[in-house]
Amino acid sequence: MAHYICVTCGTQYPASENPPERCPICNDERQYIGHNGQQWTTLETLQAKHKNVFREEETDLTGIASEPRFAIGQRAMLVQSPQGNVLWDCITLIDDETIARINELGGISKIAISHPHYYSSMIEWSRAFDAPIYIHEAERQWVMRPDDAVQFWQGETLSLGDGLTLIRCGGHYDGSQVLHWVDGADGRGALLTGDTIVVVDDRRYVTFMYSYANLIPLSASKIRQIITALEPFDYERVYSYRFGLEIKKNAKAGVEYSAQRYINAITDW
Repeated sequence: MAHYICVTCGTQYPASENPPERCPICNDERQYIGHNGQQWTTLETLQAKHKNVFREEETDLTGIASEPRFAIGQRAMLVQSPQGNVLWDCITLIDDETIARINELGGISKIAISHPHYYSSMIEWSRAFDAPIYIHEAERQWVMRPDDAVQFWQGETLSLGDGLTLIRCGGHYDGSQVLHWVDGADGRGALLTGDTIVVVDDRRYVTFMYSYANLIPLSASKIRQIITALEPFDYERVYSYRFGLEIKKNAKAGVEYSAQRYINAITDW
């Protein structure tokens, strides 16, 4: 039996003799079925054809992504902290080289993932480092490979220790979350957002979507919900879901301006 992986979104499924008939995550309107139809692969196949690259984003923050690009192409981010490192978001490929490199950086004590499109092979990562996974309760139905390592939390914020806080923003998914890192940006604060909030190409501002793949916008009320959730937190930088998508200064002002710009664009005044 194999743990089959959806080629389009990178999600790994429970062990089975044959691939699942469909991927519910890709059948949802926030994602899509690949142009060649539903296709499956395995971790062993990925390990033979892909590798992970590591990039230091700033002190105590390392980005990890697969080359060549696989599925959505997101990066994971390792936040190093005295009480134990936190892996933010997840990628599908994990191999011995990746495990060794992360152990050199202090291992992983906790895993937190922004939303279902990045759950990928999170159980493989959890078992490799004996790390619990923190996901908001609202996304329970989207965990395709259930495991006791998954810790569903409720409410609006969850402290992971060392100035690391999960914030439920909603929007893209009801339980979409971001990670606030109080020590990021040399103590001015950083926000790790996956694509709950996406940095746009000018790298001063961001956008928000219900579906990025199918270009379905969010409502004004959902945008306001995100800004309200973030209001108590200070942050100088935002790190979005891919290398190069970052706001390096004045990020909170940029996010708030972006929200108002978005609302103005979709609202009749």
